[in-house]
Amino acid sequence: MDELLRWRDEFPTLAHTTHLISHSLGAMPRRARTLLNQFADEWTMRSIRSWEEGWWDMPVTVGDRIGRIIGAGAGEVCMHQNVSICQWIVLSCFDWSGKRNRIISDSLNFPSNEYIHRGLRGAELVMVPADVNAIVEAIDERTQLVSVSHVAFRTSALLDLEPIIHRAHEVGALVVADVYQSAGTVPLNVRALNLDFATGGSVKWLCGGPGNGYLYVRRELWPLLSPSAIGWQAHQRPFEFEGGAIDYANSIYKFLNGTPNVPAMYAGMAGYEIVGEIGVDRIRAKSQRQTAKLVAIAEAAGFPCAGPRDPHQRGGVVVLDVPQGKAVTKELLRRDILVDYRPGAGLRIAPHFYSTDEELELVIGQISEITKTLL
Repeated sequence: MDELLRWRDEFPTLAHTTHLISHSLGAMPRRARTLLNQFADEWTMRSIRSWEEGWWDMPVTVGDRIGRIIGAGAGEVCMHQNVSICQWIVLSCFDWSGKRNRIISDSLNFPSNEYIHRGLRGAELVMVPADVNAIVEAIDERTQLVSVSHVAFRTSALLDLEPIIHRAHEVGALVVADVYQSAGTVPLNVRALNLDFATGGSVKWLCGGPGNGYLYVRRELWPLLSPSAIGWQAHQRPFEFEGGAIDYANSIYKFLNGTPNVPAMYAGMAGYEIVGEIGVDRIRAKSQRQTAKLVAIAEAAGFPCAGPRDPHQRGGVVVLDVPQGKAVTKELLRRDILVDYRPGAGLRIAPHFYSTDEELELVIGQISEITKTLL
């Protein structure tokens, strides 16, 4: 018996949909609707008093829920609307006009991160293969920041962060890891790794819906960094509405900006609770078993794995080389089988803790049927 399948009832969409797309959008928890109703009730009944009764502090109190999943301490994670904002806040902490102006980034980093890197005046972007040895070799005394994806969105390849962080710190550089494709399905402890920054979001494995990005900043760095991508919530006394240069908060609030996205955070808490209750170690064990099973079924049907075959070297996604993958994906969606396709990668399938083994058999069987009609 698969003990984790008892959680299926918490996700109404699973009753009518084969949901194998949690790497892109996790299924909505039933209790998310309850929490959104709570937000509506508070807005209705408490009105502006809701800010001082909890809304204002939610970027950190909700961030703590994610912090427990990724190994951060209390008050070390804050919520933002998306990862692009989080990345921009990190990059705004540095002076890029001096000799130490290099950003080392891996070739499988998410494009949104690269767009920000290339827009920095004075920064020199060095793109290297998404390989630990290549990244470590590229880090030198001119490097100010290393920006990598913990799990690559195109291939699901899992990157070993420890030697990268060690080398960066050896030369006085810092590391930001995009953990969007790992948090919630791959065990992660940012403090044990001595990671400087982590950015991620809740749309995927955390089942937290859109509008919920998060930023972790290593506590020891707080006094040393002065982000310029800020807003009034980063002020030590925001409700004094003081003009002039900002007097930064002496906490993770220092890395906040404008008014927070309160309804999104209410929706997101349900997924964080469930992932926390199950435990990422248990989710990972099931993921490794199911993705290995999925690869075996797919390759037996003639669809080779386009990413790492070893489940210890990949995240929770299996990427398949399927002829006319885009058209196949479109037909699968029409049949209420949710997967996706990415150019330069392939057809991506992602079982999560609520997925059944029968769904793995179903999706490959349907792919086989559809490709026969297209070829």
